[in-house]
Amino acid sequence: MLSCADGKFYTGHTDDLERRMAEHHAGGYCEFTSRRQPVTLEWSQDFPSRSEALEAELRIKKWSRAKKLALIAGDWNRLSHYARPPHERVSTSHDTNG
Repeated sequence: MLSCADGKFYTGHTDDLERRMAEHHAGGYCEFTSRRQPVTLEWSQDFPSRSEALEAELRIKKWSRAKKLALIAGDWNRLSHYARPPHERVSTSHDTNG
């Protein structure tokens, strides 16, 4: 997951992270990130197969900004909090941050 200069997140998958990061930094390979330079790698994870990586990408893309920030921070309590539907969440200080 990349953070872009405008504060948006880009989520993708690749089998060569170093090459893909170079492409994002060079621009022209991805319209979304090319228009939002510079970009910074915020989170990555290895997966056993490309299909599992794609599944994770598609799942994470749908997440709220607050949930993505919790993933980036490795804050599993906050991530768990935002994994619940809003009407099922116990009110906490997390609700004021996202």
